Amino acid sequence: MLLRCFLLLVALFVGQAAAAEADVVIDTAERYVRLQTQGLPGQVRITMGRLDIERLPPCSAHEAYAPPGSRLSGRTHIGVRCLGPNIWSVLVPVQIAVTGNYVVTTRPLAAGQVVQTGDVATLSGDIASLPTGIISTPDQAVGKTLRNALAAGQPLRGDQLVAPLVIRQGQTVRVISRGTGFAVSSEGRALTNANEGQVVQVRMASGQTISGIALDDGSVEISF
Repeated sequence: MLLRCFLLLVALFVGQAAAAEADVVIDTAERYVRLQTQGLPGQVRITMGRLDIERLPPCSAHEAYAPPGSRLSGRTHIGVRCLGPNIWSVLVPVQIAVTGNYVVTTRPLAAGQVVQTGDVATLSGDIASLPTGIISTPDQAVGKTLRNALAAGQPLRGDQLVAPLVIRQGQTVRVISRGTGFAVSSEGRALTNANEGQVVQVRMASGQTISGIALDDGSVEISF
């Protein structure tokens, strides 16, 4: 009788220790997810799954990580490894929902078409289930050119859009050299095409070739 009671107490203690270890593992995974999703647009909702294991060896140092090929959205897994005294790792299931705005097409659009205001609309929903790189406001799409054709109601990604050229090869451009307390303007001829913010090469009247940043007004800025 005493032996049975002793075995029951041992089993209870082991079960409680295993449950406590599992709680620590889930907490470690959740803190990792919250840290990694801080910069996501919209409202993030995290639901941790159950750790389906009977027992974990004791661990004094845990480390969470994202398994190769996983993404921090939708239904996924977060890995937690023990650094010592025992070495092991487990995968914790987690559901990550991100509610936010995203832009969709309102009609079929052809490749090479410039996106107009009426071509897109803003919806709100779980953006975690959408492809990566989606845009959240119409102004990120309007005025840009489509790389490929899109059906109506399709979410827009940034990599599907090409910004309009502000400088074209052979064009005469104004070159602004800026430094502390001064700005000097001159003219040159663009040797390359460029979108706003891109580096463009310009040949000056002296024959010198310089590189600067293309501005939205078609000028080129060089900073010192």
